[in-house]
Amino acid sequence: MRILRYFACLAVYALLASCSRDGREPVDYVNPYIGNISHMLVPTFPTVQLPNSMLRVYPERADYTSEYLNGLPVIVTNHRERSAFKLSVTAGEVRSSVIPLSYDNERITPYSYSVTLADGAIDARYAVSHQSAMYDFVSDSPLKLVLTSLGGTVGTGDDGFFGTQTVYGDTKVYVYMQTLQKPAAVETPDSGSVVLSFAENSVRLRYGVSFISTGQARANLLRELDGYDIDALEKEGRRIWNETLSRFSVKGGTPDERTVFYTSCYRTFERPVCMSEDGRYWSAWDSSVHEDGGRPFYTDDWIWDTYRAAHPLRVLTDSRMEEDILNSFLLMASEGGDMWMPTFPEVSGDSRRMNCNHAIASFADAIAKGLDVDVENACIASYKALKEKTLAPWSGKPAGELDRFFWAEGYVAALRPGEAETDPVVDSFEKRQPVAVTLGTAYDCWCMSRIAKEAGNEELAGYFDEFSRCYSNLFNPATLFFHPKDKDGNFIEDVDYNAPGGLGAREYYDENNAWVYRWDVQHDIPGLIALMGGNDSFCSELDRMFATPMGRGKYQFYAQLPDHTGNVGQFSMANEPSLHIPYLYNYAGAPWKTQKRIRQMLTTWFRNDLMGVPGDEDGGGLSSFVVFSALGFYPVTPGSTEYAIGSPVFPEASVRLANGKHFRIVARGASAENKYIQSARLNGKRLERPFISHDDIMSGGLLELVMGPRPSAGAF
Repeated sequence: MRILRYFACLAVYALLASCSRDGREPVDYVNPYIGNISHMLVPTFPTVQLPNSMLRVYPERADYTSEYLNGLPVIVTNHRERSAFKLSVTAGEVRSSVIPLSYDNERITPYSYSVTLADGAIDARYAVSHQSAMYDFVSDSPLKLVLTSLGGTVGTGDDGFFGTQTVYGDTKVYVYMQTLQKPAAVETPDSGSVVLSFAENSVRLRYGVSFISTGQARANLLRELDGYDIDALEKEGRRIWNETLSRFSVKGGTPDERTVFYTSCYRTFERPVCMSEDGRYWSAWDSSVHEDGGRPFYTDDWIWDTYRAAHPLRVLTDSRMEEDILNSFLLMASEGGDMWMPTFPEVSGDSRRMNCNHAIASFADAIAKGLDVDVENACIASYKALKEKTLAPWSGKPAGELDRFFWAEGYVAALRPGEAETDPVVDSFEKRQPVAVTLGTAYDCWCMSRIAKEAGNEELAGYFDEFSRCYSNLFNPATLFFHPKDKDGNFIEDVDYNAPGGLGAREYYDENNAWVYRWDVQHDIPGLIALMGGNDSFCSELDRMFATPMGRGKYQFYAQLPDHTGNVGQFSMANEPSLHIPYLYNYAGAPWKTQKRIRQMLTTWFRNDLMGVPGDEDGGGLSSFVVFSALGFYPVTPGSTEYAIGSPVFPEASVRLANGKHFRIVARGASAENKYIQSARLNGKRLERPFISHDDIMSGGLLELVMGPRPSAGAF
C-alpha cells in the first residue's frame, strides 16, 4: 500500500511541476476574489473549504466593498446564502453579541484565511479541515471571544463550549469549540451567546461542526484535529487542494489565463457537499439521521445550473463521486416519500427552485457514459418527477391543471395579458414560464427516454422520445422564435422578444429573453436547424443574436432582466441556458464561428479581477463552462456521449481521468490571436468533424490542433 501511495504521489508532483513555467503549484493560481463584486445580483464569495466538504466559510460581509465584517465565519449552511453562528473577537469591551469588525490586510486561499481586525488591534488566522477548523488570534491586549447563535442556543461543557442553530425547518447545525488557553472567565449573558475572557494576548481555538448533534460535532473535531497545530492544518489543506486541482495540467497561456482557469476549477469543486459524519448523515427529506452504508451522502447542488457542465466534468475526473452524488439523489427521492427526483437539493431539503427536472439529465449522462447507477430506481424517480410532481416552476406540489394540459397538448399554455391564473400550484411571482418549461421538459423527456431504454422499458422509452419533440409546438415559423401560445393554440400577440413577459420574462420565459430560449433544444439540434431553414439560416440567426443591441437603455433592460447580464448583443453569458449556444455553429457547418465566440466570451466576461464573473456563480454552473472551454471542448448535450470542440486557450493541457489515464490536448501556436483551428487530428488521424466522443477521451486520447489567426473552413 505504501508503495502504491508513493507512486501516486510521484504522479501528482509530476503534474504539479508541469502545470506552468514559473514553478507555482495549481492552488497558487486560485484567486478567490474573482467576481466578489457582482454586475447585478449575487457576487461570488471567497470560500475557504476543502473540495466538496461540509465545512465552508467566507468573510461575513455583503461583498468585497463592505466596510465591516459582521463577526467571523463559523459555517456556511447554504451556498452563498446562509451562514450559521457568529464568532466575535475583541481586545476591548463586549458591547453586543455580534461585534462589527473593521478589517485590513486580508489574505484568502481555498484552504486558509488571515486578516487584521479592529484597526490593527488583532491578527487572526484560520485553516480548515472537512468538518473542523482552527482559529489563531493575536493581540497586544487580553482577548475576549463571543459565540452567538441566531435562532438557537449556546452552552458550556467540561472541555469546551457549544452552540445549536436552526437552519430551516427541522434542520439544525451544531458546533463544538475548544480553546488551547483556558478562559479566565465565562459569561452567558443570554441563552444565545457566551463570552470567554482570557488573560492571554494569544488564543488558539478549534471547533467541529455537525448536522446531527453537539456530540457528533465534538466527535468530528476530535477525529480530524489531534492538537492545535494550525500550520500543519494549513499545509494539509494546501496538499488536498493541489491534489484536486492537479487533475488538470496546463502549459503556456498568460498568468491571468492560468488564474482564471484554476479559479474556475476551485469554484467547480465547491459543491455539492458531503454530509456523511462517521457513517451517518442528516436527511432533511424525512427529518431523520440515516446510516450511509459506506457511501457518502451529498447535497446542496443546484441542478438547474450544474447539470450542464459541472456534473459532466465530474463524470470525466471523479466518476466514483458522481455515482455517489446520483445515489444521494435517489436517497432523497426515497426519503421524501414520493419518489420524486430532486431538482434543487439543499442542506435543509429540496427548495424546488427554478424549473424542470434536470437531475434526469445527469442520470442520462452518467448512464450513457458507463457509470454504475441504479437504473431501475432512476427510471422510477424520473417518471414520477415528470408525471406526478407539477411542472410549475418553484413548486413541489402534485401535478395540476397546468400539467394535465401539457401532457395532453404538448406545451404549457400561456396566459393572455390580464388573464387570471387558475392553477393554485403556480407561484404568484415565478408565473408559468410556459416557453422555458416546455423546452426544458422536452429535453427532460429525451433524457427520460434514454433512461427507460436502459431500464428495458421500450414502450416508455418510445413514449418519452416522441414527447421530446414537443418543443416544436411553440415554434413560430413567421419569426423563427419559440413563442408562447394560449390554451386555444393561438400565439400570444405583441410579444417583445427583447423584453417579454414582465419581471425576469417569467410570464413567458425565465430570467432570459426570447433570444436565449430560441436555442434551448439541446437534445435535437438537427431538428432545430431544420425548423430554422437549414444551416445558413441557422448560422445567420445566431449571428443576428450577437449583433442585435438591447433595444433600450441599460437601466430599463436590467430593471426587467437582472439575470440577463454579460451581454454580447442579445446573448447573455451570465445565465446558464446560454452556455451551449456558442458551440451551436459546429452543428451547422461553421466551427470557426464557435471558435471566435468562445474566445470572445472567455476574454470579455471571465477575467482575473473583482468583476470577473458576469453573473451568479451558482456553485460551478458558470465556472465549469470556463474549465471545459479553456481546455477546448464542451458537453453540449448531457445524456449524449459527444463533445463539441471549441478553441483551446493553452498550447498544452492534460486531464487526469477517473480511470487513471490522461486525455491530452495539444493546440500548437494557441494564443489570443491564434484562436482558429487550422487542422485537427485525434490519435494521429485527421478529425473529420468538430466533435470527439466520450470513449475518445476516456481511452486516454491525444487531440492535436494547429492554431492560426484566421478562420479555416477546411480544418475539419
